[in-house]
Amino acid sequence: MTSFRKSLAINFASSSGATVVMFIVSIIVARILTPAEIGIYSIAIVLVNIAHVFREFGVGSYLQRAESLTADTVRSAMGIAYAIAFTIAALLFFGSDAVAAWFGHPEIAQVMQILAFSFLFIPFSSIALALLLREYDAAKISIGTAVGTTAYTIVSIGLALGGWGAASLAWANLANVLATGVVYVWLAPRHMAYLPRFRGGGDILRFGSGALFTNLVKAGNAALPDLILGKLGSARQVGLLSRANSTVNIFMYVAGSAITFGSQTYLSKAHHAKQSLEPLLHRAIGLVTAVGWPMLAVTVVAAEDVIVGLYGDQWIEAAPAILPLALMAAIDLTFHYKVPAFNAIGRPYLSSIPLLITAASRIGLGVMLFTGDIVSFSWALMLATLATAPAWLILQRQYLGTNVLPFLAMLLPSALVAGLSAATAFVTMGLIRAVGVDLPLLRLAIIAVPTGIVWLASLRALSHPLFDEIMLFAGKLGLPLARTSTQAEAG
Repeated sequence: MTSFRKSLAINFASSSGATVVMFIVSIIVARILTPAEIGIYSIAIVLVNIAHVFREFGVGSYLQRAESLTADTVRSAMGIAYAIAFTIAALLFFGSDAVAAWFGHPEIAQVMQILAFSFLFIPFSSIALALLLREYDAAKISIGTAVGTTAYTIVSIGLALGGWGAASLAWANLANVLATGVVYVWLAPRHMAYLPRFRGGGDILRFGSGALFTNLVKAGNAALPDLILGKLGSARQVGLLSRANSTVNIFMYVAGSAITFGSQTYLSKAHHAKQSLEPLLHRAIGLVTAVGWPMLAVTVVAAEDVIVGLYGDQWIEAAPAILPLALMAAIDLTFHYKVPAFNAIGRPYLSSIPLLITAASRIGLGVMLFTGDIVSFSWALMLATLATAPAWLILQRQYLGTNVLPFLAMLLPSALVAGLSAATAFVTMGLIRAVGVDLPLLRLAIIAVPTGIVWLASLRALSHPLFDEIMLFAGKLGLPLARTSTQAEAG
């Protein structure tokens, strides 16, 4: 556990730093490109992300959860990865014109063609990353992340300033893949093999076929909002929805890599050791919701200030969509670990059931409730996610041993912390508006102080497990406040 915590801390520092940089880049690019240009890229990238599901084919997940690995197994995985990636690259490249014509935006074709080239190089890094995650080697992962982020930053801003429009983001994506792949070749992860082997991959294919359907449904779910809105509405609305989603998911951008780091491997080892996954999942969800839910609640309170302060006045129309999207994100966060958990027990296909419900609900509700603006569409997305929650609860009770009532009781402290944080932000926001503070970012900085204090005090008052984790981390840094509740009682 100590080694895992150390790796987790390294990964959090690395991924958070990279995310902050990428977020700053997105803010800069949003002030250079128009909502329509970002909408064009959003439509193209969601389609490419679906293709990534076929490209992955569960190969990385298999390598992370396998009880043991050999050089031949890795070579077989590499052979499968090469064959699929090259095929998909060709399909994307030559099918881009048809996709662009269907959406009525010729610019989509160029973006898809550039992104297609990245598939030729992804196997180099995807296999290496899976092996590094298996070993919890956060230090090497952080090096690859830093180099890839640097390449993306330079290319995206440079080309955006040069007038390349949506294509600037596609070239930046390709630069990221190339840079990361080169670094992983140099780092040489344990068991890594670049010479493919086109036999002996039966176990990988069997696992991959189960994971493929689930991952495809998951990617389709992620793509549906932009695809439906792109067809029913406009590229500008897709851009606005994308920016609203980015705002709501700031927490996942910052902490997403850290809270998923090694989760599948960790749960797989517990499963192989015949341990119950219920306490592990309860603790993990309790920790992430105690951070994520308060952030989402405060984002709703300060929606307009966040949007205008970060992206500028041209994005103000995205603010009203924050509330339904934040509720949707809160529900998603509650079931964040179910996909890796089902992968860990060797049943990756189970996740597809609730995801199919979400997909069908998004299509039906999206078409029925859309009134021409992104707010109505965002409420449709939230209701579709809510409709899926019972399916997740039933499956996790049946296959993961997580009963409904204990699960909901575990979430209650996080909900209380979120409510207190939101109330503090709301009152503080009202006071600073009354005294005439006009700068959005300054208002956000001011409300962050009392809200953060109330958040931490609430964790302590409720004896939330996150408080002890924070104190433990503070102790490693030598901070004087680092005294866990257990130590306090002993003292």
